Amino acid sequence: MAGLNGLRVVITGASSGIGAATAIAFAKRGARLVLGSRGEAGLEDIAVRCRNVGGIATARTVDVTDAAAVAAFAAAANDLLGGIDLWFSCVGVGVVGKYHDVPIADHARVIDANLVSHMNEAHAVLPIFLAQDRGTWVNMISVGGFVATPYAAAYAASKFGLRGFSEALRGEVSKLPHIHICDVYPTFVDTPGIDHAGNYTGARLSLPPGALAPATVAKAVVRLAKHPRNTTVVGAPAIALKLGQFAAPNLIAAVMNGFMDVWSARAGTGEDTTGAVYDPPAGPSGPDGGRRDPKRGQKAAAAGAAVVGLAGLGAWLWHRRR
Repeated sequence: MAGLNGLRVVITGASSGIGAATAIAFAKRGARLVLGSRGEAGLEDIAVRCRNVGGIATARTVDVTDAAAVAAFAAAANDLLGGIDLWFSCVGVGVVGKYHDVPIADHARVIDANLVSHMNEAHAVLPIFLAQDRGTWVNMISVGGFVATPYAAAYAASKFGLRGFSEALRGEVSKLPHIHICDVYPTFVDTPGIDHAGNYTGARLSLPPGALAPATVAKAVVRLAKHPRNTTVVGAPAIALKLGQFAAPNLIAAVMNGFMDVWSARAGTGEDTTGAVYDPPAGPSGPDGGRRDPKRGQKAAAAGAAVVGLAGLGAWLWHRRR
């Protein structure tokens, strides 16, 4: 991805996981970055990593659930960079557990962090894009925006909501050819997010085989800087997800619920925790969760993509027969 030297980029949720990996990926290509997150220690760690690979990075702590704070953060970033070419909304938290077992305050916090914060960010940056007559807003969603996730009902609500929100914004800017609303839908990603999640399952959280490296998702986001597109799915065929959601959404959710029931019964014992849902981690987390076997992951990801594709095709055929 040549030609990104000096690109003006803002990333929220930049202190760990996909946001951190994307910051480093842009920095390697000479981008100028403003990084935002709740946790100062993690944020400074990523800013230093960005500088070490050739980027220019400024870290600013911000609570993106606070609309006024986000507006001030956006104004400061715009002044510092002299404009904003790409804004990546990558804040996200999760709580795992049966809906009725999770405190309602935790569910509300997930909605605030995963949905309302992205709305705050778009509200802050769109006027800047309109004044420039150009800009790209990248909205991190996940395949959870297409496939419901039992044991994470609030997460599912936030991701389905984000997909609808993006589609509405895309309609509003449809007559502005240089302003883009881009959605990114990765499958499972091996980030520290699993350690930060709230957990009310009674079991120790783990990742399924085939989890993606954060750098893989980061590469897809960086590509949008030069080649913006509405929908980018990483780790599974987009058409299969859409067909499955259209043809048999309840079937897919029921299958996933069965999988989660089996997993929670067999996994090692864990303690109930709010994780980092309310407060940031005390220290740096970095981009990578360190749980995957790269070779095993590549094979499992390919197999998983094939299964998703066959499931989507089967659901579509079943729908036609009915």
